[in-house]
Amino acid sequence: MKEGVDSNIGKIRAPRPIATVLDTALRSRPGATALIAAAGAWSYAELDEQAARAAGALWSLGVRPGDRVAACLPNDLGIVAAFHGAQRIGAIWAGIGEANAPAEQQYLHDLCDPTVVLAGPQWRAESPRAVHPDRWADELTRAEPAPDLTHDIDAAAGIAFTSGTSGRPKAVVHSQRNLMLPGAVVLATRGWGPDLRRGDSFPLTILNMMVLSTLTTAQAGGCAVIMDRRDVAGVAEWIAEHQVTVWNGAPAQLYDLARRPDANLRSLQEIWSGGSDTPDAVRTTFADTHGLVPRTTYGLTEAPTVVAIDPPGTAWTPGSSGLVLPHLDVAAYDDEGDRLPPGALGELCLTTAREGPWAGLWRPPLGHWSDGEIHPLPLGPLATGDIGTVDPAGQLAVLDRKKMVIIRGGANVYPLEVERVLAIHPDVTKVAVCPVPDERLGQKVAALVETSCTTIDFDELAALCRRELAGYKVPEIWTRVDALPVNAMGKIERTGLTALAQRAQR
Repeated sequence: MKEGVDSNIGKIRAPRPIATVLDTALRSRPGATALIAAAGAWSYAELDEQAARAAGALWSLGVRPGDRVAACLPNDLGIVAAFHGAQRIGAIWAGIGEANAPAEQQYLHDLCDPTVVLAGPQWRAESPRAVHPDRWADELTRAEPAPDLTHDIDAAAGIAFTSGTSGRPKAVVHSQRNLMLPGAVVLATRGWGPDLRRGDSFPLTILNMMVLSTLTTAQAGGCAVIMDRRDVAGVAEWIAEHQVTVWNGAPAQLYDLARRPDANLRSLQEIWSGGSDTPDAVRTTFADTHGLVPRTTYGLTEAPTVVAIDPPGTAWTPGSSGLVLPHLDVAAYDDEGDRLPPGALGELCLTTAREGPWAGLWRPPLGHWSDGEIHPLPLGPLATGDIGTVDPAGQLAVLDRKKMVIIRGGANVYPLEVERVLAIHPDVTKVAVCPVPDERLGQKVAALVETSCTTIDFDELAALCRRELAGYKVPEIWTRVDALPVNAMGKIERTGLTALAQRAQR
């Protein structure tokens, strides 16, 4: 652990509102680089100015505290300024992914019912509230200052879209407190400071990434390096050119980088692997190639962000997803909702830490947004949907997923979501979607199809999926089956589907 960590832990304070996150750096080093992206770089003073302009522009467009601001924007300077601007006027931020199909973008838009949509080049849904780039530039140019507001640390600040077993996205509403807390915890436990240069290539439309990039680096007084590429060559180029010290990637990206000994990653002090389980072989191969042992993480949209992570350095436990962070209490629970002893297998659930300097600081999400209001979550520990163990030392291991989810290259694919699309086709009688292991991606998406015809055009089914779903959700393995296995109630027996797909894959 780096110098200063112990003193930081001893001086834990409750997070301050997001609107104040730049204040410390503005007082001590306003000219330091706060943000690097494809369009250039901003100092803290410049980011502050641009955030103020964005706040004024949103206010002039009618956004008021508690209103939703949706953004479908690329990884660049503009999305960061807009996020900070929205927070300064008490709006609730909601990112809508550029990779989402038009129907998916429309569903998320309608779910959160935004007052304004900042619509970038990949916005393909319909909204009378869409503000396209040219108009947004004009609004920023002529914006008057927004009023100074008092901010409640427990007020709603952001919406993270997730899915349950239905496959339909849910809008999880997070408070300002919970968006600021992960950065404070990570900085204290890892000893990061102004020399932090954190690189991220995941889309900033994912709320967790906004938390881990601009909010974390601003609390450190460091620099957020926002990458616009996710391919191995692009990531390596960004890391080398901008001397990234900490980078966060999916296991598939680590897999690719481990096979590129020519990649210049010498500036890295830590590399995080998140989004899905990281095979031990990937960790070992990466370390052999680049001399740096990836730090695996376990995260949760509802937390938000990181729940457990390997400690700094090289130590790691095979099969583990790291140590639970000190602001959380994570344990396995049985089906009756009773907490199990350390090391026992059950559904992982989390609550606020019960002891130590972080005790009581974390709060559950405020609830789910729907029908124009926040619907609170049930009382009690927050269930993750994952089956695993937490040992007496706080080492967390995920052994299975209670929720039906395929994690392809770090991205979640919910089988029922894909099945609903395929069921539209008139020749499909019944369909089941399941994961098939893949060395690089972790899992691939497979579809097993019952059909009313003797043959079926899988290319036609794939095209149907591409029209309705993001590209990474489209099945890559197609199998025609005479009959899917069902139970006595006629429901598909999902146990064994993967083996069936592997035996009979196209």
